[in-house]
Amino acid sequence: MSKMSPEEQLEYLKRGVVDIIEEKELLEKLKRAEKTGKPLKIKAGFDPTAPDLHLGHTVLLRKMRHFQDLGHEVYFLIGDFTAMIGDPSGRSDTRPPLTREQVLENAKTYEAQVFKILDPEKTKVAFNSEWMSKFTAEDFIRLCAKYTVARMLERDDFKKRFESHRPIAIHELIYPLIQAYDSVALEADVELGGTDQLFNLLVGRDIQREYSQEPQIVMTVPILEGLDGVQKMSKSLGNYIGITEPPQEMFGKIMSISDELMWRYYELLTDVPLDQIARWKEEAASGKINPKDLKINLAKIIVAQYHSEEAAEKAAQEFEKVFAKGGLPEDIPQVEVPAGEVWLPRFLKEQGLVKSTSEARRLISQGGVHLDGEKVRQEDILFEAGHEYVLRVGKKRFLKILVKA
Repeated sequence: MSKMSPEEQLEYLKRGVVDIIEEKELLEKLKRAEKTGKPLKIKAGFDPTAPDLHLGHTVLLRKMRHFQDLGHEVYFLIGDFTAMIGDPSGRSDTRPPLTREQVLENAKTYEAQVFKILDPEKTKVAFNSEWMSKFTAEDFIRLCAKYTVARMLERDDFKKRFESHRPIAIHELIYPLIQAYDSVALEADVELGGTDQLFNLLVGRDIQREYSQEPQIVMTVPILEGLDGVQKMSKSLGNYIGITEPPQEMFGKIMSISDELMWRYYELLTDVPLDQIARWKEEAASGKINPKDLKINLAKIIVAQYHSEEAAEKAAQEFEKVFAKGGLPEDIPQVEVPAGEVWLPRFLKEQGLVKSTSEARRLISQGGVHLDGEKVRQEDILFEAGHEYVLRVGKKRFLKILVKA
């Protein structure tokens, strides 16, 4: 167990946490663990519906790691049974279920990624199909009898759908009960989740009481904002940083965030002491330190976590070379084209440098497209035979063009 006192452990675990229900109960559990030498069972569930983890997911994973660092037992629960239902949290309509094959394939991908953060020797991976697939119809009826529809409709997303006459399928009402029963099956002492999971986690406390178990402590972590600093980090919104992305890509994305968002990333994605972050914030505000230098430091820390310190240093040097000194990255994709005149917006779209010709035209008009270091002023350009050009779109997209002789 940890050398920290239970009170110190509690303070350590509170970093970046939104809800603790109840804090006094958690302290009592930590004291009991220290006295008996028996670690707490920490549970966090993941429905394997999106196998590519990004930094938003790591806020929860890092909190799990904090418990591991204190000597407690972490259960990474893959909801292979519940994923076939689909979590309705935050949904305005019914989520389509996954096939068994999709669930298992995604689960493998998750397992391969989470150990970039969690200690594999201190992590117990469980699948809730282990106990839920054995449930009989009678078992389900008995479980459903332990909660009321009125209580379920207190949940915000269900309430809104009910009031707006949008359909709520019966299986969606069962989802929180199954998640809660997972806590019963594991005899969880603590369950972690995002703030959007608060209702489900609290149902777990109620259901554990129904099965004569001591209720779990509920701890929620915030939903991390994406690169835009407004909406939550999401692959579908394109504002994410994947934990398996190349070091230079990760570094560049972190450098693109706002100075204000930088502080939140420091708090939730690193172990830099909070008092140190507060000092940096004051020094940046007074002009004693350049926020850019702090952002470079942040990018190095995060890249090193998911790659290596060597990779982080190299990414920093590459960033400085390309963006600060106007150099070129080492690995530029290249394409061979015939000589002649081309309409640049279509060419940029065909090469995957923009999503549409309208985006290309906007970038050209704003001076965001460069050919051999010079801003492109017109949409029609001539590629001369035997020449080699370097095209830059925005700050990060490069293409080497080899024109056939």
